[in-house]
Amino acid sequence: MNEASQKNKNAWEYRAYEFWNMKYGSPKEKAAQILQNPKARLKYHQKYFEEVKGLNIANVCGSNGRKAVPLAVLGANVTVFDISEENKRYALELAECAGVTIKYEVGDFNNVDLERFGNTFDIAYLEGGILHYFHDIDRFFHNLYCIIKPGGKLILSDLHPFRKIDATGYIGKFTQVTDGDYFDSRVFSGDVAYKRFFPQDEQQLFPDCSLRYYTLSEIINAAINTGFNIREFNEHPNWENRKIPGEFTMIGLK
Repeated sequence: MNEASQKNKNAWEYRAYEFWNMKYGSPKEKAAQILQNPKARLKYHQKYFEEVKGLNIANVCGSNGRKAVPLAVLGANVTVFDISEENKRYALELAECAGVTIKYEVGDFNNVDLERFGNTFDIAYLEGGILHYFHDIDRFFHNLYCIIKPGGKLILSDLHPFRKIDATGYIGKFTQVTDGDYFDSRVFSGDVAYKRFFPQDEQQLFPDCSLRYYTLSEIINAAINTGFNIREFNEHPNWENRKIPGEFTMIGLK
């Protein structure tokens, strides 16, 4: 594991389990919510998972299992790849409370075992703000491509690169490191995603992450150059200001 990945691992293993319980409730409470309507937990990605029973799905950077567990409830065989033992703890407890089983691989996805997982998955599903933790986006997409079966699908949803220059609402904090420069390609030290939810006097104790923010063309070209056939690209409004983009979803075929 390289220095940047180790830095991110340290950050995501600091009070993450505590935060998930604080935000979503106990695994038992969250599982009860999921079981009421598992497909609804996939939000605007529901349409991509109409028939998942028996499919092998890789939930890369799947964090606390809040997407993996609904997919397992719907009948998919789900493997989460994530760097945090704290995330794994919540995810496995969540799966147990929901009465399903998921596999959870803790490690750096930069070093995913391609001999073991190559051409394994029908779908690779990623969502929630992932790409900025990987400083070599070409390598990242290469690994995604390799773990998907021929004919399989990539479903990638991430935070929109417009956040690099926007100075309003929630995403305004990103301009503090990019200075509003959309093409800034430097690697930064930044906050772990949930740090801001803790009391101010405790935030100084949180380890930093190592982050690299990409442009939209860097993301799309990395997917294309890897070999993905991009079939769909959708932009979604920002939650605080629906006049500007907040996220995107890319669908690619191998």
